[in-house]
Order: sequence, then structure tokens, then C-alpha cells
Amino acid sequence: MPSRRDAPRLPWWSRLLGVVLLAASTAGAESVTVFAAASLTEPFRTIGKDFEAAHPGTKVEFNFAGSSTLVRQIVEAAPADVFASADEENMQKAVDAGDVAGVPQVFARNRLAIIVPKGNPKHVTGLADLARPGMTIALAAPAVPVGRYAAEAFAKAGMPAPAGSNEVDVKAVVTRVSLDEADAGVVYTTDAAAGGEKVETVAIPDGHNVVARYPIATLKGAPNPAGARAFVAYVLSPPGQRVLAHSGFLAP
Repeated sequence: MPSRRDAPRLPWWSRLLGVVLLAASTAGAESVTVFAAASLTEPFRTIGKDFEAAHPGTKVEFNFAGSSTLVRQIVEAAPADVFASADEENMQKAVDAGDVAGVPQVFARNRLAIIVPKGNPKHVTGLADLARPGMTIALAAPAVPVGRYAAEAFAKAGMPAPAGSNEVDVKAVVTRVSLDEADAGVVYTTDAAAGGEKVETVAIPDGHNVVARYPIATLKGAPNPAGARAFVAYVLSPPGQRVLAHSGFLAP
């Protein structure tokens, strides 16, 4: 008969999840509310389903929006358990407001790309083409992480950001371009890949590109602090990281 010493050891993340989920079950919590950047919509929906399947009785509720919108809601006391931002600046606002429990952890990175309507009718080959006369450009608002990152990319290319729309988040930029309401837009590579058949991607070279860092944290006012810690642990675990990688996110 095998001894307890012979039993296989579970990986560290599995043991951590077990401890956190035990605490969650004893607290009687049934839901985890996650405020997440719009660019995380596809992978986090998958992660949420996987988390629920692994932990019956727990429901993950998402609020996807621009990180600047989410942090404003958090500071104004909107009930949330977890905040996942597309930038460290907006996470720092939550930290400075005293709304974050513990230390935020970077769980993924991303890069920028240009998207154009199918067929690339304006023959866009790089950032400089977005400044041509007569071009209609879709950009996120400067307060939105991808809007600020786009401005940084234009600066690295030695040019001012062209006049463009001020969209509420990256998904709105994709929508404008996919509906032929804009000749080009600057988004994350992950959103460019998820844009479907109505858009095409134009790469931004490394010298002009910007790497976005995504931090995640539990919130001090979390209605379900144990569930929040469990969800954050899952995002950082190998299963969560595989989902993010499958969506095109870079490892932290």
C-alpha cells in the first residue's frame, strides 16, 4: 500500500488555488466580480468559464471597459472584487486611492498594430500613412491606455499623433474600422487578430512599437475577497496563462 510520502505532489498553483477556494467556500461566497480592460474580453470570458467549471457554485461576473473608466468606477465605490488593467498608470490610480489590497501583479503584455478595412483600400503601410491628408483615423481617447500607447508610438516614429476619433475603448476602434467608418486605427495586436474578416493588420515595427503591461489586483472593498484571490491566482496559473497566450498575449 503506497504511503502518503509516495503520493504525487500537486503543483504550487494547484495547492494555492485549493487553499484559497477552501476559504471562499467557508465564506459562503457565490460570485466574483471582475472589472477588466476591454482588450481582455475574449480570454477572460474563457478563463471565467474555466474557473467556474473548476469551482462549481462560483459565478464570475465581468465588467469590460476602458481601464480609465473602470478605475473611475472603482474609486467611486462600485462593488468589484478584482481589477485587471491594460496599463500600470490606471492601476496606480486605484492604489493611490487606497482601493487595492496587496501588490498588483503583471500577468500579461501586449503590443500595438494598425488595422485597416478589408483590402486596405488606402494602401496603409505604416504609421506615417495615417497622417496623410484625407485620412479618417480611429483612435482611443488619450485617457484610455491604448490611446496613450498609440500617442507614444507616433512619438517614437517622430511624428505627432494625427487627428482622430476619441473612442471609449479599443473595441470601439475596431468597430469603427470594421464598419468602414475609418480608414485605419491603432489597436492591440490581440484585438487586431480578433477583429474578424472585415479588417486587416498592418504591423508596427519594433522601433516604433510600445509594449503594454497588464497588472491585476484584488480590491480592498471586495464583496468576496477570498474569491477575488482565487481568481487572481487562476489568471497567474499555467491554465490561465495558456488561455492568454492562445489569444496572442505575451507572457509577463
